[in-house]
Amino acid sequence: MRTMAGSFFLPYQSRWICDTSRLKILEKSRQIGMSWATAYRLVRSHVCSCQRLDSWVSSRDEQQARLFTADCQLFGTFFEAAARAQNMQVLAKGSPATDLRFANGTAIHSLSSHPDAQAGKRGNRILDEFALHPDPRQLYSIAVPGITWGGQLEILSTHRGSLNFFHQLVQEVRFGGNPKKFSLHRVTLQDALEQGFLRKLRTKLPADDPRHALDEARYFDFVRTSCPDEATFQQEYMCQPLDDRGAFLPVDLIAACEFSPTEFWEISLPYHPGTVAIAGPCTLGVDIGREHDLTVFWLLEMVGDVAVTRRVECLAECPFSEQERILSLFLRIPRLTGVCIDQSGLGRQFVEQAVEKFGRHRVRGVTFTPAVKEAMAYAVRRAFEGRGVRIPASDAIRADLHSVRREFTAAGNLRFLATAGRGGHADRFWALALAIHAAASGGHGMPSHAPFQVLERNFREILI
Repeated sequence: MRTMAGSFFLPYQSRWICDTSRLKILEKSRQIGMSWATAYRLVRSHVCSCQRLDSWVSSRDEQQARLFTADCQLFGTFFEAAARAQNMQVLAKGSPATDLRFANGTAIHSLSSHPDAQAGKRGNRILDEFALHPDPRQLYSIAVPGITWGGQLEILSTHRGSLNFFHQLVQEVRFGGNPKKFSLHRVTLQDALEQGFLRKLRTKLPADDPRHALDEARYFDFVRTSCPDEATFQQEYMCQPLDDRGAFLPVDLIAACEFSPTEFWEISLPYHPGTVAIAGPCTLGVDIGREHDLTVFWLLEMVGDVAVTRRVECLAECPFSEQERILSLFLRIPRLTGVCIDQSGLGRQFVEQAVEKFGRHRVRGVTFTPAVKEAMAYAVRRAFEGRGVRIPASDAIRADLHSVRREFTAAGNLRFLATAGRGGHADRFWALALAIHAAASGGHGMPSHAPFQVLERNFREILI
């Protein structure tokens, strides 16, 4: 049977089939054959004479659960045909359409999507398209006790937003220490294509289907353009849930632009050329802290076509005099071409003193109006989406960048918010935004570098 799993199924399907963990969870692309593979695994387990537990299948609605059971019946007929060749029997006679019963006395049952349908039943649980259930949390809480006396709980689904309990389970496994001890699987459309999905799909397509002419890259683009927008494609096919709370930078997008903290990235202050050579033009963003917020200095250097973070200085409850001293240390860097400082509220006094001391040609204040914040925030996201920025791998930085949320007011205006905490109030995010803005504004002698030309153009399009 393992041979069949390894040859008849694709690698990502085989890994799921052969995983015997008590708790399994799969985040997946749509329509890549995972429910089908799950049906095979379930039937295979019931064919074994040692199986003593029933299995209960619940999907987003009763009809979908019946379709899953139909796949189980199909595999059951395959095993029955093989068994007859050996004068054996695996299926019970007269199995009703709603269930699949086996000669060893066990059965596979389809259930309503209502959580209460799980109550009082012992045995294996399959929660298909888990995130699409009306109440995934309640469904899980009732299903888990059903495997107390043995069996597996298998959860598989595409995502439905970051507030969905399915996403919370996945995040807990990946980043929260996995206290429930789930075995986590993840299969995106790209993963499936790299492991032979399109070849398998072609065997099921009509001869005149135009997808026969597509290779993997073109098929990927075909699916992508068929979606109503990029966010939908990312959720349905790339395991990136839509952020229900308006998170502006997903964790995976941030992580893709991180570099290892073992790499020497931070210049010294005052700057000494012998430590980290600054060869490209630099810009500095300064977000001024208020009360319990941080004051953050974020230094970027252009290295080829990428803006590389060279220092992130965070000051807590620091007087303006000390902040001015730190700013003066940054301004000693020879290639520092421009500084943008948040001049909203208390920052205005700091900016006025900095301009008086260091000159308007080097230091410029930025007032955080809603329109300006929107433009700057989108410039940051485009830099991450285009892999045009690199940041140090840091829990504090990652959390700060991810904390920014966007929401619409009752009047329909977009605004950006962040939850204040011990680590600040998205201060690092806005310091980075100011550093990118200093480059994109073009007012400080920044040489022509492609990523910042794109940022500048996008910035102006937003303002217009």
